Amino acid sequence: MTEHVLIVGGGREIPGLIREAGGPDVATTILCRMDFLPKIRKPGQHDRVLALRREAPEEEWIALAAAVHAHHPFTRVGSFGERDQDRAAAVAEALGLPCHTPQTITYVHDKHAMRRRLAEIGVDETPVARVADAAELRSFLAEHGTPCVVKPTQGAASFGVSVVRSAEEADSAFARASRDFEVIPDAGVLVERFHEGPQFSVEAFSEDGEHEILAVTRKFSDPVSFVELGHVVPAELSPDQTESVHDYVRRLLDGLGIGYGVTHTEVVLTAAGPRVIETHVRLAGDEIPYLVEDVTGVDLVDCVVRQTLGQSVLADIRKTLTDPAVDRRPEAIWFAVPQARGTLMAINGLADSAGLPGVVTAEALLDAGDVLGDLDSSESRAAFVRARGPNAAGAVARAQEAVAGLDFVVRVSGGADTGSGAEAWA
Repeated sequence: MTEHVLIVGGGREIPGLIREAGGPDVATTILCRMDFLPKIRKPGQHDRVLALRREAPEEEWIALAAAVHAHHPFTRVGSFGERDQDRAAAVAEALGLPCHTPQTITYVHDKHAMRRRLAEIGVDETPVARVADAAELRSFLAEHGTPCVVKPTQGAASFGVSVVRSAEEADSAFARASRDFEVIPDAGVLVERFHEGPQFSVEAFSEDGEHEILAVTRKFSDPVSFVELGHVVPAELSPDQTESVHDYVRRLLDGLGIGYGVTHTEVVLTAAGPRVIETHVRLAGDEIPYLVEDVTGVDLVDCVVRQTLGQSVLADIRKTLTDPAVDRRPEAIWFAVPQARGTLMAINGLADSAGLPGVVTAEALLDAGDVLGDLDSSESRAAFVRARGPNAAGAVARAQEAVAGLDFVVRVSGGADTGSGAEAWA
């Protein structure tokens, strides 16, 4: 039977890979916002590309998909980024096609809904509340104490996140979280207990309700902005810690109704055990899928493509995870954060850094002409290096050393060009 995949939203290279992997027996239709159109790679390879204005209601998305479905029935729905996953779930439900349910997407996107659900089923009872203003935030702090995290209810890339350690910080924290972020919807401000401990992300793949944990990634974040500065796969954990994290994430995925696909779950390993920060039904960012592929041999992008086309992939994943031919040395990524503030003119030293022992790649994230400001989101980072080592600490050290060798030529406002290295972070 010919497959017809409805791809809702973007997905970078994945829509094209689906079409290429399926060959002549696969048709693809993309349904997205108009502002996504320039990001679609090779739009002509798809059977149709349909775009709606950003403000189009859910009913319009469903009606447009249903009109195509009546002419050329869809067999599957795919959505590969957070934006408009709710639209994909609504369309799939209306057309009777398999996809994450609208309720699951609500749990995943709305951190308050996620917290309430996990508390109901006894997985995680972290105190949480939506707050309408700084006064409500102070009331929460008075009841539950500090430290607490204040952040947008829906969000990504560490936009608007801060830790409040005293009631005097409530006004500034609320203002930071309630700013107008173009990349995330205005869904309000959330406050929850801040969990002390090292942070990790868990990369998993699910099929028919079974969850396979591929890797636990140690992450290193700025202590003020919480922007992620580095990762290493695999994290150095004891067998008991690994088992605890794996069990916790599996119960979390079950509780949120996630039965298939790739997931990226961020947790803190507290003295009382793992506690979730947030979870996502998408591939991780920050090059983590490439770290995972290098260390485990599992190509998560390929798994997403194949599963979207109806193929079973879990058995192949498990086989690869035990393949003795895979080089399983740890791999780390470290991001460069220039100290200077101004206009970036050039990044020097990328080729030299790429040639250092153990380095896999060194790449720029910003271009000449971009403005360097404060470290307030993942988009503030200027470059990165990925490196392998004999152990996790060695991989991190090699990536940090290579980042330290980069030189950023920055034009300071009203001044001459100046060289700047990257910030040093522990």
